[in-house]
Amino acid sequence: MKYPATVLILDDNLDLLTAARLCLKPHFQQVLLLSEPAELLTALTQQRVDILLLDMNFQRDASSGEEGIFYLKQALNTQPDLKVVMMTAYAELPLAVRAMQLGASDFIAKPWQNEQLLRTLQQQLVTKAASHVPVTAAVDSLPMLGESPAMQQVQHLISKAAATEANILLSGESGTGKALAAQAIHAASARSLGPLITVDMGAIHSSLFESELFGHKKGAFTDAKSDYSGRLMQASGGTLFLDELGNLPLAQQAKLLTALQNRTVVAVGSSQPQPFDARLICATNDNLAQKVQSGEFRQDLLYRINTIEITLPPLRQRREDISLLLNWYLQHYCEKYQQTGLRITPGDLKLLCQYDWPGNVRQLAHAVERAVVLAEGGIADFSQLFTVAASNSSGLAYETAGSATEQDFTLDYVEQKTIAQALQYYQGNISQAAKALGLTRAALYRRMEKYQL
Repeated sequence: MKYPATVLILDDNLDLLTAARLCLKPHFQQVLLLSEPAELLTALTQQRVDILLLDMNFQRDASSGEEGIFYLKQALNTQPDLKVVMMTAYAELPLAVRAMQLGASDFIAKPWQNEQLLRTLQQQLVTKAASHVPVTAAVDSLPMLGESPAMQQVQHLISKAAATEANILLSGESGTGKALAAQAIHAASARSLGPLITVDMGAIHSSLFESELFGHKKGAFTDAKSDYSGRLMQASGGTLFLDELGNLPLAQQAKLLTALQNRTVVAVGSSQPQPFDARLICATNDNLAQKVQSGEFRQDLLYRINTIEITLPPLRQRREDISLLLNWYLQHYCEKYQQTGLRITPGDLKLLCQYDWPGNVRQLAHAVERAVVLAEGGIADFSQLFTVAASNSSGLAYETAGSATEQDFTLDYVEQKTIAQALQYYQGNISQAAKALGLTRAALYRRMEKYQL
């Protein structure tokens, strides 16, 4: 695998430059060589560099390291987020400490072992990605927040998995944050500079599966007016995220498995296999082991995709995080809708922390957004959520005024109540709830959006 990164090596020893290039070229997209330190500033202003491998000593000053320190400062002034790895044949600890204090990212002694050099530069890419998008950072409106032991374990697994090339399976109920976890893994990996290509496997029509994933040639079918690379090729150099994998029919599972095993794709209308280089992350809210037993999912495909499995816990199993999430989303939506001074009453907060949240974090976010929009007198209004929750007998003790109202007999209200009950019964599993309701998954998603469930 080639990391999508540019490495610049500055050393006045031409033999060393050649050796370093031979070591790194198979692993990095671009390796640039520079033997004149005076040309460093020009090189950095003309070319975006991810890692600078910088010699500590040059011909003018063969042992003190002062020239290396000078060019380290010059490099960081030009590109402040540049990762600089210093190298010297005089591996003295005080010199290394001084370089690190001035902004160097790491220090390596010459002569190095190739494996050590490669590992050092790879780690700089991981560190750089993590510094830009930490695992706990908010992405769009769905942050991966959590201080509970369950979420701390998830954070730990994500950090460990991100540093590898292992295939990862993310499991958990709908709305628990599987897509966000995939984004966090990609951002903290050595592939972070490459693309993150997301494919909803449940939304691809069977007739378009091969074209969408593997690409097609112009004229391969009626609407193929030009060549299309396909999602697997588009993900080369980065990460391929296959969401809702459990919805993939068996025939398509076999085609996907073949592509993953061979690491090649054959576009529709072509006979020539093309290699792709993508890290694979899959997600599902189904129990794939049970689907294997029932013959609905290929066992060999399951083995291929779940080298590491990370399960995202539902909110009811990490209630200590609910208050944190509520406050975060309250601030987020207050800023979005230009509201100031809104708060959640202590009574409402207690009830919200007792609620099971069958739609998990996605439902919580929608509920807070609605509460901010409906707020009056500086109080976030969760009355609609409480009414639905009480009617569903969810154990949420909310006192409503009177018994039935005219609203209880409207078709929209009945539909909303029924959908909420189905989601709760199937613990947020969209596929099972849609099947029980006689809806397609797309139709159920539209109704969930309509009713803010």
